[in-house]
Amino acid sequence: MSQRDSFQNFLARQCVWTIAVFTLLSVLQLWSQSPELPPGPVQGKIRTACLECHDSRIIVQQRLNKAAWTKEVDKMIKWGAVVDAADRDAFIDYLSSNFPSDKPAEPMSRTSSPKKRDHP
Repeated sequence: MSQRDSFQNFLARQCVWTIAVFTLLSVLQLWSQSPELPPGPVQGKIRTACLECHDSRIIVQQRLNKAAWTKEVDKMIKWGAVVDAADRDAFIDYLSSNFPSDKPAEPMSRTSSPKKRDHP
């Protein structure tokens, strides 16, 4: 292997490590800002299944009735959420009891500053 090939391999490895570290830090930052899910018997399983793909904010801001949560859980399972068939009903019960349609939504704080306007 030539010195040039060796240097290119070194740069490629450095690039991969830099991207990996940046990705890890970004995920950790999002996790630290993510609201906690309410306690419950399937909280850990919901955290594992749902937060694999998105932030908990998308859950805690929802206010759905049991039928709508059923559709949502089934849709997520079709899209690849790993939910044991024995846990499906417990997921729906947890979500519909903690985030029902008749409960006011949690206030969400902004995570970025508002855009500046060009006009006064």
